[in-house]
Amino acid sequence: MNDTHDRTIPLASAPNLRDLGGIPTENGIVKRGLLYRSATLSSLTDIDQHWFATADVRTVYDLRTADEAAASPDNLPAGTMGRNLDVLADSPTSVAAGLAELAADPGAFASTLANGRGEELFEETYRDLVRMPSALSAYRSFFLSLIDGDRQGAALFHCTTGKDRTGWAAASVLSLLGADIDDVYDDYLQTNTDLLPALEPLLQQAEAHGVEREVLLPVLGVRESYLAAAFAEVDERFGGMRTYAAEGLGLTDEEIHALSVLLT
Repeated sequence: MNDTHDRTIPLASAPNLRDLGGIPTENGIVKRGLLYRSATLSSLTDIDQHWFATADVRTVYDLRTADEAAASPDNLPAGTMGRNLDVLADSPTSVAAGLAELAADPGAFASTLANGRGEELFEETYRDLVRMPSALSAYRSFFLSLIDGDRQGAALFHCTTGKDRTGWAAASVLSLLGADIDDVYDDYLQTNTDLLPALEPLLQQAEAHGVEREVLLPVLGVRESYLAAAFAEVDERFGGMRTYAAEGLGLTDEEIHALSVLLT
């Protein structure tokens, strides 16, 4: 098992930030300092930008919708290139892209989540991350860019909260590298520790509008059933992760091998 806490990077303006390095795979341990995941970087401070320079993060993959990115653009330091890969372009109303609606009208947003509906919506969204054409295109571009020989430095990928679109990207990378499924889930569930404290003001705002936090936790955190829904869709639609990579993302065996060479 990997030490998830040891991989967490506590930047106040970049919550849910951690290194994928340190996780064991079938070909060795994921190298540290090459690939990071986080929540939005729209509020990145000058002090925290310094970490990006120190870590040599030169490419940031923004998995948010075009509307999300336009409303809250990343505040990247000079020398770091941002690239938008709109995973949910075919479904911009997905609950995974709806955090702004929560902030604007907590009561109305919460009403859509009653009676376990929140969990159902997220499980369906995770299936969309596997089957939706825009998702397949975005994740294909993500993998191909990672292994591009002309790309330099470390890379980071994120969405708004760094848990759903980002969570599947991380799970896909780790799975294709041959990480143990328990370690894949450990990294995924670490979001509940790394992210929720940063969302406390949002929870308090919702409570002030009469919304109980227990209603929102399935939306603001992650659950095993969400990631399990994505893996189930992979198995049902493609028969496994390697075929998902080959037929869904159009990656060759050589390209998957290049990912392993790069990261392990």
